[in-house]
Amino acid sequence: MQQLNDFLVNLLGPMGPLYAVGGLGVIMVLVTLPILLKRDADPLDKIKDARVRVHQDGEKMDLRVGGGGKDKLEKYSAFLEPQNEEEYSAIQLKLLQAGYPGKDAVRTFHFAQMALGLGLLAFGVLLTFLKVQNGQEMTAQERMIWILVPGVAGYMLPKYWVTRRVETRKEEIINGFPDALDMMLTCVEAGQSLDQAILRVSKEIHASYPALADEFSIVSHELKAGKDRIQVLRDMSERSGVADVASFVTVMIQSATFGTSIADALRVYAGEMRDKRVMRAEEKANTLPTKMTLATMLLTVPPLLLILIGPSIYGIYETLQNVRF
Repeated sequence: MQQLNDFLVNLLGPMGPLYAVGGLGVIMVLVTLPILLKRDADPLDKIKDARVRVHQDGEKMDLRVGGGGKDKLEKYSAFLEPQNEEEYSAIQLKLLQAGYPGKDAVRTFHFAQMALGLGLLAFGVLLTFLKVQNGQEMTAQERMIWILVPGVAGYMLPKYWVTRRVETRKEEIINGFPDALDMMLTCVEAGQSLDQAILRVSKEIHASYPALADEFSIVSHELKAGKDRIQVLRDMSERSGVADVASFVTVMIQSATFGTSIADALRVYAGEMRDKRVMRAEEKANTLPTKMTLATMLLTVPPLLLILIGPSIYGIYETLQNVRF
């Protein structure tokens, strides 16, 4: 054991035994994972497999949306997906708001977290090893930082990306919603039904506001499938996560409940959305001077002080030098 310890110290440095133990642990985890993840076929999965139909060319096609081909990560779903229903629903809702409506979005999200975390962790180990091999002295704390920080960053990167996507998508929906309501009002007043107006608006605004167009397209397809209109609108409000859309859904539900004119409700609400967009623009314009104050001070005051006070300071310095000599 002493010879092995000396060999590892000479090869990898003072932390050589620790690296060897860590590498052995990683190898054991990689060997054990396939055994743990391998599970017997679930009876429910057998029932799902039985619910397939034979296509004309003899190939089996899944009846679910997006069927045809089995997800490669499905056998690891017990490891990649949260088993808690509330946690799973929360992550699924966040991915929907980010624009990832696929049925495998949660599984892919957790796989990306695990893959990036382990990949960057291995990169940190390799980078630390190269630094030690090049003769750079590193304390144990520095080595842990160089190893763990990339792994943590890789694990948090998908979450940060999804959060940014959610904010960007919400902003796009907020900016395009007043224009969409104006177009919808025009379609309804031209004699189209609300369902036809939603479909037409989704096609027209796709080039400018693709996120909002996708939401309207989903609403149109769900209505065509026979889903209840009130439930479809509520689902749209939940998917978007925007207060303006939630208010619009409330107005539409109230209009359908009390039997009032949809065109009148759209006209009033579209006017409110236009006024609200103008107020948001004015609010941003009013906050602009405050945001520019710090930049103005940093870029203007130091040069001004240098120009005004610099010659005096230099004169005082020269006077003190002459007094000393």
